[in-house]
Amino acid sequence: MIRRDALDQLPVRTALPALRAALDGPGTAVLCAPPGTGKTTLVPLDLAGLTGAGPKRRVLVAEPRRIAARAAARRMAWLLGERVGEQVGFTVRGERRAGPRTAVEVVTTGVLLQRLQRDPELAGVDVVVLDECHERHLDADTSAAFLLDVRETLRPELRLVAASATTDAEGWARLLGGSEGAAPVVEAAGVSHPVGVVWVPPERPVRPAHGMRVDPALLAHVAVVVRRALREQTGDVLCFLPGVGEIGRVAGELAGVDAEVLQVHGRAPAEVQDAVLAGGSGVRRVVLATSVAESSLTVPGVRVVVDSGLARVPRTDHARGLSALTTVRASRAAGRQRAGRAGREAPGVVYRCWSEGEDGRLPAFPDPEIKVADLTAFALQSACWGDPTAGGLALLDAPPAGALAAAREVLTAIGAVDGAGRATGRGVRMARIGLHPRLARALLDGAPEVGVRRAAEVVALLSEEPPRAYGDDLAAAWRTARRGGDAYGARWRQEARRLASAAGEPSAGSGAGGRGGSAESAGAGAGSGRTGGGGGAAAASDDAVAGLIAALAFPERVARARGAGSFLMASGTGADVAGAGTGAQAGWGHRAGSAGDGGGSRLRDAGWLAVAVADRPVAAVSARVRLAAVIDEETACAAARALYSSGEEVRWSDGEVVARSVTRLGAIELAARPLSAPDPGLLRDAVVSGLRREGFGLLRWSAAAASLRQRMAFLHRELGAPWPDVSDAALLERVEEWLGVELGRARRRADLARVDAGQALGRLLPWASGDAARFEELAPERIEVPSGSRVRVDYGGEQPVLAVKLQELFGLQESPRVAGGRVPVLVHLLSPAGRPAAVTADLASFWRDGYRSVRAELRGRYPKHPWPEDPSAAEPTRHTSARLKRG
Repeated sequence: MIRRDALDQLPVRTALPALRAALDGPGTAVLCAPPGTGKTTLVPLDLAGLTGAGPKRRVLVAEPRRIAARAAARRMAWLLGERVGEQVGFTVRGERRAGPRTAVEVVTTGVLLQRLQRDPELAGVDVVVLDECHERHLDADTSAAFLLDVRETLRPELRLVAASATTDAEGWARLLGGSEGAAPVVEAAGVSHPVGVVWVPPERPVRPAHGMRVDPALLAHVAVVVRRALREQTGDVLCFLPGVGEIGRVAGELAGVDAEVLQVHGRAPAEVQDAVLAGGSGVRRVVLATSVAESSLTVPGVRVVVDSGLARVPRTDHARGLSALTTVRASRAAGRQRAGRAGREAPGVVYRCWSEGEDGRLPAFPDPEIKVADLTAFALQSACWGDPTAGGLALLDAPPAGALAAAREVLTAIGAVDGAGRATGRGVRMARIGLHPRLARALLDGAPEVGVRRAAEVVALLSEEPPRAYGDDLAAAWRTARRGGDAYGARWRQEARRLASAAGEPSAGSGAGGRGGSAESAGAGAGSGRTGGGGGAAAASDDAVAGLIAALAFPERVARARGAGSFLMASGTGADVAGAGTGAQAGWGHRAGSAGDGGGSRLRDAGWLAVAVADRPVAAVSARVRLAAVIDEETACAAARALYSSGEEVRWSDGEVVARSVTRLGAIELAARPLSAPDPGLLRDAVVSGLRREGFGLLRWSAAAASLRQRMAFLHRELGAPWPDVSDAALLERVEEWLGVELGRARRRADLARVDAGQALGRLLPWASGDAARFEELAPERIEVPSGSRVRVDYGGEQPVLAVKLQELFGLQESPRVAGGRVPVLVHLLSPAGRPAAVTADLASFWRDGYRSVRAELRGRYPKHPWPEDPSAAEPTRHTSARLKRG
């Protein structure tokens, strides 16, 4: 029986007529409804005609998280007085509860993408509701783009609703409206229960979160705030924390509290999630939750929210090839969502563990995942959809070009796309497995090597990272999962069964190592004896199996030891393994040592590792290994065959050319031997590299050579062509032209130091045009002055400078000029002691106006030198007055 009393209390009902009109008209709408209004539960039921209003339709509701999908389905089934799986069902990865009568099906956005790829028309579906679109998850944005494409090309009658409590309504309206104009925005008023704010920043500064690390001092403070909230307020407490590890830490801090402490996160067992969402039984509760509780879920009885202010989001370090979750400050929009949980049923209070001043500096909205996440899976989805560049997809934010290019490189390497970026048969099969393409590659290529079941089990471990308590050793974590009876173990076994079934399906194309695979993919199966020690897949050790699968998934992360727990990955990034005694229990350090393997991580002593999970701590050069498996060199080379190279390497190092024959696995040097007769071209390139790195100071620059370069630079600046540019950048571009002969003979710094830079530089003068013959005329090295002296001109500044004793210029009426008379020389008039007395570019003006003051100042100091009253008519001299008289 339909629970009419509950349905009638949902405020969103007032917006339903406008929403139905929008879908009957343009066919798209943006629904903005505050938390608790019923947008996730009443709207799908109404659109499906299950509440008695409107025609019968089949409605698909897409939620960003599994917990939200199950909870929404249960709530809607309860409103209809039914069990889940009848008129309302759900499908999440590995679990489906729906039947032939199901009219409203709640799915995760990942499941929706899989369905769209298999059946772009979504046959039988009349309406799709994209719930919580404000969270901007990549799968949700991609689903919206695909659905809009379907509406435009295949099914214009398919109705589409983007629903959220807080979102960019105008942006979504423009996106959904397309060329027809903005889609209607339907707003529903909520029941406004006031939520008071209490600012409770830590008394002492805490270290900012980074990667998966959160300062234990902050978590201890959060626990103190929860205890305070229990004392000061009534009702249940909902506490937001960034991840499972932090939830466990705070739960430990709350031991002995007078309340039931519950934990809600994506890894929690379904029965625990159900119990939390079903409400309490008279006992006060503290619910510790990740951001899964921000939206789509109502936790009954909650009157208080304690917000740590942190969130965990995916980030990709493209420079180092590392993709992982990282801890960030939650946005103001997320803060509003979280606070709203306290006011869903009655007035409430939110305790925010930061200051009011900090709040204004927080980002307004979370970053769209498409801007910051690894785009490999997105690129494969786009390729399978028929749009390899994603240029034709309607997206709120375009994918960053660099991240998309990096994703395509990965897909090409694993054989998922061809040279034009189109999906191969192998790529289509990878996409349908429902895994990240790297893991799908590991499953498909690893199964023939180690067996389908064992490959599926390891990939299942990698698809959902095991708890920190399992340790950093992948093989040991695998053994723990097999033994364990915890919630993670149950989910892991279910996922492993699903993957084993998927890997056993007939190939949809070329198959592992077939035509669609690259050399790396095809080579993955070479030499199968390496995993079984000659005894086949069944005889292979856990280390060998785990290592091979991890290496196939992340070939650029195979790493060789370089001492003291430090490794170098094939990508060129360093990686460090935790030392003894640094475990996850510390909350601020590395993962715990491998379960069952003693104190410190045994990975430290390995010669080679396949790194599955790593992140980079603040200000650290190397990454931190969080999950890896021990492998050998043969496995590393086989799994990362595309990175294997062998050839001559000639480079400039520490002042000399080093020529070797080198075998590498990416950045890892496997073997090297000296080359006695390296390629001449490579030698020259190495010397040029040295010049580029250390500069032309490696050459011999005499005073004449330096002067020549300055004079050439002057003419280029003043006259342009054909006088050459002799800046460092220009000289590097033409290095073969002016330094070619010397380059061929140079092997070390000493050889370059013998090169006469001036002689070499003279080759760049415009000899062919004949202009070089005028070089001395246009930029003379010396200028003869009236005394008969030939004085050097300094071309090092913006204007040529002639520094000469004042008496030597007597009788000269105008300043000398160079560059064919275009540029006057700046004359530095010197005292008899050679010190500057005056500077002028207009000698006639100086004789007329400036000379008197100079004469008055210096005549008494230098009485032996001539100081005539009329210098323009005096005889120039290099000598004193006495010598002139004797002469």
